[in-house]
Amino acid sequence: MKSPSRGAKRAFGIAAVVIVAVGAGFLWVQRTGTDGGTLQLYGNVDIREVQLAFRQPGRVAQMVFDEGDVVTAGARMATLDARPYLEALAAADAAMRLAQVELAKLRRGLRPQEIAQAREAVNKALAVASDAERNFRRQSALFASGASSQRTVDAARAAHDQAVAAVKSAQAALSQATEGFRREDIAAGEARLAAAEAARAQAATALADAELFAPGAGTVIARVREPGSMVASQSTVYSLSLDAPVYVRAYVGEPDLGRIAPGTPVRVRSDSSAKVYHGRIGFISPRAEFTPKTVETTDLRTDLVYRLRIVVEDADAALRQGMPVTVDVDARPAAGARPEGS
Repeated sequence: MKSPSRGAKRAFGIAAVVIVAVGAGFLWVQRTGTDGGTLQLYGNVDIREVQLAFRQPGRVAQMVFDEGDVVTAGARMATLDARPYLEALAAADAAMRLAQVELAKLRRGLRPQEIAQAREAVNKALAVASDAERNFRRQSALFASGASSQRTVDAARAAHDQAVAAVKSAQAALSQATEGFRREDIAAGEARLAAAEAARAQAATALADAELFAPGAGTVIARVREPGSMVASQSTVYSLSLDAPVYVRAYVGEPDLGRIAPGTPVRVRSDSSAKVYHGRIGFISPRAEFTPKTVETTDLRTDLVYRLRIVVEDADAALRQGMPVTVDVDARPAAGARPEGS
């Protein structure tokens, strides 16, 4: 058999290149979409849930909503028996008023009657000291003339000294009464008042915590407790699914990572409805991870991908927690990208 001619070999080589190029182009279209610019991703709806709990322990007095009820932001959802907290607040109020009165007394000082009493005590001590001084001089003169004994003179001197000391003590008491209480005493009174005010604020906060309010609009998905139940602090009584924000958790492969960026607009579709939702890419994880088994993609599940968080701007009740969705991104071509297999 004759070997193929050089022309036949060249024709065969050209045909092989054409076939490879066509096949590579087919793979590129399959990955990027039929229009060459749409990147198709897969993910699941991720709706934020809140576990609502009282910050204080107590007995549940009222549970307002049932499972499936729609609540608005700020709606009162449950209450505790507030009697213990009302009593604690009343005690804190009394303690605070007592501290206020004591501080006012310290700042005002002694009453005028008490100051007058201290002044009269000084006058009395002066009178006693004057009499003791006269007696001492008289006894000293008598002792000099031999009409008095040394013992009598010594007793008169001691009485005089005691009277002088009593005058000084009375004068010091009058000065203290006139000056008022020490600054350190007033500072201590101010500190006691601050502590009483803080205790009163804590009691008021505990009373306010006896009511449970919805942090945002949403739907009750679980009613955990019933009226009459005793609950501990931070024990869940409701599970609330928030209406907003609604996210989609999706994943993108490393080859397409350069075609998207935060803020890129997307379209979201689900299998249960023909409605197309709109949103934007809000977050791209800086860390690669394996594709989770819950994500339905046409690629191998062992491929490394990057997690995206997409914010759905016009979400409604049809998007439910965990629902699989398809995300279409009008992605820009990657820099330096070329068809696979080239």
